[in-house]
Amino acid sequence: MKKIAFHNLGCKVNSYETDVMMQKLQEKGYRIVPFDQVADVYIVNTCTVTNIADRKSRQMLHRAKQRNPEAVVVAVGCYVQTDRDTVEGDDSVDLAVGNNRKKDIAEILEEYMASRSSKTLGGTTVPDIAHTCEYEEMQLKHTAEHTRAYIKIQDGCNQFCSYCAIPLARGRVRSRSGEDILREIQGLADAGYREVVLTGIHISSYGLDRPDMGSLIDLIERIHGIEGLERIRLGSLEPRIVTEETARRLGALPKLCPHFHLSLQSGCDDTLKRMNRHYTTGEYCKSVEYLRGVFDCPAITTDVIVGFPGETEEEFAQTRSFLEKTGFYEMHIFKYSKRRGTRAAEMPDQVPESVKTLRSNELFELERRQSKEFRRRYIGRQAEILAENTKTVRGREYLLGHTADYVKIAVPCSKSAETAEVGRLMTVTVKDFLTDEILLS
Repeated sequence: MKKIAFHNLGCKVNSYETDVMMQKLQEKGYRIVPFDQVADVYIVNTCTVTNIADRKSRQMLHRAKQRNPEAVVVAVGCYVQTDRDTVEGDDSVDLAVGNNRKKDIAEILEEYMASRSSKTLGGTTVPDIAHTCEYEEMQLKHTAEHTRAYIKIQDGCNQFCSYCAIPLARGRVRSRSGEDILREIQGLADAGYREVVLTGIHISSYGLDRPDMGSLIDLIERIHGIEGLERIRLGSLEPRIVTEETARRLGALPKLCPHFHLSLQSGCDDTLKRMNRHYTTGEYCKSVEYLRGVFDCPAITTDVIVGFPGETEEEFAQTRSFLEKTGFYEMHIFKYSKRRGTRAAEMPDQVPESVKTLRSNELFELERRQSKEFRRRYIGRQAEILAENTKTVRGREYLLGHTADYVKIAVPCSKSAETAEVGRLMTVTVKDFLTDEILLS
């Protein structure tokens, strides 16, 4: 039995696709082993969202070949799609598979293993993603997590933000059939999964390419009716999709988690315009207001880019002020990274790396304070968590779980052993902070 190891980089979509590839290869008789062990095949699902992601992708490919020079090293995904020439010239890589061909990984690998005469880098494995209209259908039966499953509902993006290379790597919007999504989720619910997270490259665009499918909110309402499923969580949303009507319809779904990731990127309208984002800070505020008008203290999280070309001290101050005024549960802070082929890479007034670092550190501190304040409101109250796994924290064993708004809570195993099992919803009383990011029951 051949041994195969995986390493996943990047987003939850990549994680979902890695799980599917693992499942397909296990069905073909491969044995999955950890990436740091000697294997016959190594598959790296790459990412290209930043320069750092590119570098990590290369590092993991080289590390695999160093671990076993006789192994077949396979580069898969976004970095392959956007930088094929570099991958093709990399001696560490034996086989490259672009996006929209991951479902065929078992057949592609078997064909290569049968010949193993040369690298299989061609139109069949690295497709012209810009002209791909077909959604790459996959079905997931199980995941590494035993309680929560990420469900990919669409691929591609039509936004073309001036800083982002993802449309070049993933192509245009392609929505998945609602029937296929429902079938997959029902199977996972029957297998004991209690929570699903709807994910994709740009899930707010779900249905735009196929009006007959309905919109994202229509899909969510259909998923809500699946028996055995207890929680529905949403991936990143564009703010403009959250209208007053959409918020009202979301609020009518008891299974929907009040945890909304509304992508922001900048709190300055001039910067947003240069980014080619399709909303203003005022429109963003309205979306947050709609959600807070329907849900009791929902968890609002976001992404912020600092040091975008042309970002002045005044513009950065506007962003910081906006973040303070809006108030977030969590903020993911990124330093702007040049991406080849994007408009922002050619813009004047590129911000020095030292300035980006200072600004990101400032926002990290703001994020830490706001996040802790959001968690603090649970102290002294009861909370319902989905028990997920056990973990040793500061020398003691705890059962860990998340609330519906994604606050992590730890329950001492001695208290929970008889009353809770992984995969069950349980009600606990929160006492204090165990760490800055984990509350203690």
